Amino acid sequence: MSPTDIDATDHVIEVRDLVKVFRRPRHREGRFGALRTLVSREYETVRAVDGVSFGIRQGEVVGYIGSNGAGKSTTIKMLTGVLEPTSGTVLVNGEAPARNRKENARRIGVAFGQRSQLWWDLPLVDSFRLLAALYGIERDRYEKNLARLDGVLGFSGFLHTPVRQLSLGQRMRGDLAAAMLHDPEVLYLDEPTIGLDVYSKDRVVDFIEAISGPKRTTVILTTHDLADIERLCERVILIDQGMVAFDGLVGKLKSTYMPERILTVDYEPREDGTAPDFSTGRAVGPAVVSASAPGRVSLRLPSTHSAMPTVLAAVEEECSISDLSIAETSLEDVVKQLLPEGR
Repeated sequence: MSPTDIDATDHVIEVRDLVKVFRRPRHREGRFGALRTLVSREYETVRAVDGVSFGIRQGEVVGYIGSNGAGKSTTIKMLTGVLEPTSGTVLVNGEAPARNRKENARRIGVAFGQRSQLWWDLPLVDSFRLLAALYGIERDRYEKNLARLDGVLGFSGFLHTPVRQLSLGQRMRGDLAAAMLHDPEVLYLDEPTIGLDVYSKDRVVDFIEAISGPKRTTVILTTHDLADIERLCERVILIDQGMVAFDGLVGKLKSTYMPERILTVDYEPREDGTAPDFSTGRAVGPAVVSASAPGRVSLRLPSTHSAMPTVLAAVEEECSISDLSIAETSLEDVVKQLLPEGR
């Protein structure tokens, strides 16, 4: 069953036929390049989101992915109530976010990798105290939540450091804690690991795994790091040119659009010293050579179990195998195929 086929009463987030149209000044080419037509005031319309529909249940961690300009950020802004839809319906916990901004803000958390909700010149702990006051969080609940979040994110070592002195990874951990301090039912994460080192990224990923478990927090994650999507999300919504191109399980996306595996073989040279012909694109049994170098060849082969013995037998006719490894097709490979560069 597709995630969007589930009864809408089961959805924390419900989006139907969502459209957002922007009106911007039209430019024309002149002697000095593109000029805005100030006199005629000509405009053009851009459909940033064009009929998007999906539903998300409580506790789901959903990857919302696509190329730059596909409509991801515009959708998130409508879900958070920052923008109002041109047409269509968006409901979060049964309410229209743009029409119930105050109530919606109390029930959601937001963390953006490029922007911070922390007070720049104040120690991190003061930002937390101010947010607790804004959300009306009782002292016992505040201290309990702070301790729980510190256990996952590990910010006690810089709790009294001004935000402007924090590293990017430390600030991101502070932003995630600030977003979850009031126990939101829904968390929107926009590029939360952008620019982070591997240790800080692991902290962020561990945090998302922790809150989507016992807390049953619903998470929408937009990121260009598709390895994070594969680790965290069972389901992915792929948006292209403002429309949903795919909505379903990550495994289904990979098996539907690139049902292949990569077999990498290390081999010994022939006894007569000649090298086998493993030129790119050549068929070797049911597989195709995708890359080759002296002593190593990578082949793209069908994911069926019966293909492997046939391919190995064909390779052994050409050379002596010394080692081999198998890698599943990555989500990044699939998206590159579906969304060519420049689209």
